[in-house]
Amino acid sequence: MKLSVKDLTARYSSSNGPVYAVEDVDFDLEDGQSIGIAGESACGKSTLGLSIIRMLAGGKVQGKIILGDESILDLSESEFNRKYRWKKISMVFQGAMNTLDPVFTIKDQFIEVLKQHNFQGDFQKTIEDAMTSVSLDTSVLKRFPHELSGGMKQRVVIAMALLLKPQFVIADEPTTALDVLIQAQIVNLLKDLKKQGMSFMLITHDLAILSELSDKIGIMYAGQMVEFGSSHEIYKNPKHPYTQGLLKSIPTLHGEKPSYIKGNPPSLLNPPTECRFIERCPLAIEKCKKLPPKIKTKTGYVQCWLYEDEKLT
Repeated sequence: MKLSVKDLTARYSSSNGPVYAVEDVDFDLEDGQSIGIAGESACGKSTLGLSIIRMLAGGKVQGKIILGDESILDLSESEFNRKYRWKKISMVFQGAMNTLDPVFTIKDQFIEVLKQHNFQGDFQKTIEDAMTSVSLDTSVLKRFPHELSGGMKQRVVIAMALLLKPQFVIADEPTTALDVLIQAQIVNLLKDLKKQGMSFMLITHDLAILSELSDKIGIMYAGQMVEFGSSHEIYKNPKHPYTQGLLKSIPTLHGEKPSYIKGNPPSLLNPPTECRFIERCPLAIEKCKKLPPKIKTKTGYVQCWLYEDEKLT
C-alpha cells in the first residue's frame, strides 16, 4: 500500500505555548517498500509514527497523509478506526514489552484487540496464525507476560500488530532493551515479514538495523526531516552535515575512531527561523541564517544551503 506524507506538522500544547514536534515533513513510499526513521532523542521520530496512525494523544496534526488513494486525516475517528487502524495500518509501540497487562493471559489480550476492532472472523485461527507468523508456539497463549522472556514478549506485541493482517506496520524501537542475540532474532523476523510483502516504518537509533531493513531512510533533526533518500544513497553518499555526523558516530571494526556531534538541538517551543542545525554544524555559511529549501537529490531531498547551486538529481 502506497504511503504519501505531505507538509506534515504535529504540535503539542503546553503551558509555555505550542511545541512543534514535527514540522513540514514530506516523503513517499511505494507499495511493498519500507522506510527507516533515524535521529537523536526528541527529534520527532515517535511523534511522526503516532501522527500517521492518528494516535497522537494531546497533539494536533496538520498536512496530508495519503494511504493507498485516501486522505486519512480527512476521515472521522470512527471511520478511520473501522477502515484502517489495525486492519491496514498498525503499530508496535516504543517500550511495547511493558504494555502487556500482567493479570491477563496472552490469549485474553489478543481477544481484547480483536473485540476492540469488531473482528467477525474465527478468533482462534486468527490468533494462532499471528503467533505462527512470529515463530511462537501456540502454547504461549496460555501464559502470563511474566512467564515470557523479553524476546518472547516482543514477538507477542509484534504478533498483536499483525492480528488483522495490515499491509503497513510502524515499529517504534522494536529492539530497544533487548540483548544482542534477541535483537538479531527480531531483525530476522522483520526481514521474513518484509519478504512476505509487508511494509514497515522502522523507528530506531540503530543505523545498522536500518541498513538491513529499509529501502528508504529519513533523517530527523529538531522536528524536521533534513534528508530523505534511498538507503544506499544515505549510507554511501550522505549529504546533510547532520547525517554525516550520525554515520561517523557508528563504531566500526576498521577505520576512523567514532566521533560525536557537539552541542544540543534547539528548543521546539520557539523553533528558530534559521537552519536548525546551524549552531552545531562545522560547515555553516552565511545563508544558513535562513531556513534551507528542500533540494532534490537522485532519490529524495536534502535541506541544506550547501547544495543550493549543485545538480543533485
